[in-house]
Amino acid sequence: MALILTVLQVVAPVIVLASLGFGWVRLGFDYPVAFVTRLAMSLAVPCLIFTALVETQLDAAALTAISVATIVSFSAMTVLICIIGWILGLDRRTYWAPLIFGNTGNVGLPLALFAFGDEGLALAVVVFAIMAIGTFTYGIWLVSGTGAPSRVLREPILIGTMLGAVFLWQGWSVPGWIGNSLDLIGQMAIPLMLLTLGVAVGRMSPGALWRPIWLSILKAGLSAVVAVAVGAYLGLSPVALGVLVLQLITPVAVTSYMLAERYAAGPEDVAGLVVVSTLLSIVTFPLALAFLL
Repeated sequence: MALILTVLQVVAPVIVLASLGFGWVRLGFDYPVAFVTRLAMSLAVPCLIFTALVETQLDAAALTAISVATIVSFSAMTVLICIIGWILGLDRRTYWAPLIFGNTGNVGLPLALFAFGDEGLALAVVVFAIMAIGTFTYGIWLVSGTGAPSRVLREPILIGTMLGAVFLWQGWSVPGWIGNSLDLIGQMAIPLMLLTLGVAVGRMSPGALWRPIWLSILKAGLSAVVAVAVGAYLGLSPVALGVLVLQLITPVAVTSYMLAERYAAGPEDVAGLVVVSTLLSIVTFPLALAFLL
């Protein structure tokens, strides 16, 4: 019961804030999605990712194994989703990136801390950093539908992620007033993204949720199999394996919706994936932790 309550505490803010956005648009109030999306993706989210990486203390030598396992796992997921997406005729710009990358930050990090303590949190941050780099390079390429690398390289989120990774690698810090300012700006990101998500769901038709249901189940099951297989093959420690499994089965990230909104890549469909996969995680996380602990 305590485990279920903890999972609910993690996903409840997602549901509550998305519900506020849903209710806002259903009441007929105006919501400038284009403006909010640009504000979040160009300013708030880059600051959030940068500060999360800079403020994390890690022993680089002890985390080599989880780094390799993460890269192998996401590479395997990329290949599998691309094959499945091609076979099923899923639109590449809309579905492929959300099915590959999960919410390893807002959901994965607190769960790793609860389940495995400080060691688990440190390992989870590495998975989060690698996922973020993948999301805002290959993921943006998938969603934008352009082959021009210059467009991806100009993304503020990628710049914030790469800078944060460099600061993390070198053990650098930023002056207090700069760090506090960036942290304050970054705190806007999650509320803005979740409210916008709720607005998108409020504009969906009920029949549009069938596909997100079975795709969310597919993502969770496939991610679990990949994580366990890679972890066993590489001989990860029990804690590292547990963190890898938790991070890979995280629901579709809200940033996936924001990217879809920004590049007009079926944002309503991605919003459905975010909502359904987040609700599904109330079941999948306790099952995974029961297996791992």
